[in-house]
Amino acid sequence: MAVTGTASLTIAEMREFAGLTAAEQRYIRRSLDIGLGRCDAFRTWGRSSAENAAIRSQYVAYQELKALRGAIPEQSGFDHVEGFLGKLTRVAAFDLAQERIESFSAFRFLYERLLCADVRPWLPSAFCAAAALPQIRPERRKVLLQSLSEAAATASGWSDRAPSFYPEFIAEAAA
Repeated sequence: MAVTGTASLTIAEMREFAGLTAAEQRYIRRSLDIGLGRCDAFRTWGRSSAENAAIRSQYVAYQELKALRGAIPEQSGFDHVEGFLGKLTRVAAFDLAQERIESFSAFRFLYERLLCADVRPWLPSAFCAAAALPQIRPERRKVLLQSLSEAAATASGWSDRAPSFYPEFIAEAAA
């Protein structure tokens, strides 16, 4: 029964990923390769000098991820909140400024994999803070902030189940 439950949750995660835009899917796969150190992102994703520059910037921005993984504060107190949320917001702002993430759902999908399931309660705050920054174009701010549902913004609890589906690069078949 447990295997069936895990399989159905994985399928639900796959469906969620399939519901994202092609640009979101590509950016999430590339971000996971960079953030989790799965491969040489320049070789896999770099199609131009501009894209290589963007990948280089993402490597720099994602240097914070290791520290963030070990610094997720307890939900019951306020100790360490400012250091954690400030760093998370800075990394999130980088991703949102790339204009490939169109919604809170895509953001949450990416960050619960980059960090871990324990970060879920902090994601609405980081998303709102990053999306509201002046570095994000006003029309983008509006779209991003409107994508956060009331249910996500006011959730009384979040699952602590680790994600099981981590999308990867798929090479196009030669014709």
